[in-house]
Amino acid sequence: QVQLVESGGGLVQAGGNLTLSCAASGRTFSMYAMGWFRQAPGKEREFVAYITRSGSSTYYTNSARGRFTISRDNAKTTVYLQMNSLKPEDTAVYYCAASPIATNTINAFGSWGQGTQVTVSS
Repeated sequence: QVQLVESGGGLVQAGGNLTLSCAASGRTFSMYAMGWFRQAPGKEREFVAYITRSGSSTYYTNSARGRFTISRDNAKTTVYLQMNSLKPEDTAVYYCAASPIATNTINAFGSWGQGTQVTVSS
């Protein structure tokens, strides 16, 4: 297990940018693929992006591709989500999570952060 703490959420106008960070504890960070998920009010938690253990490969949901960038720094045990051209429909609580495999399947992620709120105003 790895402990995760997200930060960087906030209120931003449509078209603006925001970068989320997720700090992980423990020396095993590089053994996990990392993912970002989000949950809007009244909706199920959904996949946003993942990055492989080494950071050599990434994958995005259609709505994030081209606007969001996931990255990681294994030396700092931190994963990031750079979000550009934000839209009101991006408003949600954003969660980072760790998985032993690189996948977009939510059930594969066993460690979760507490979430950070992102609100995009129109």
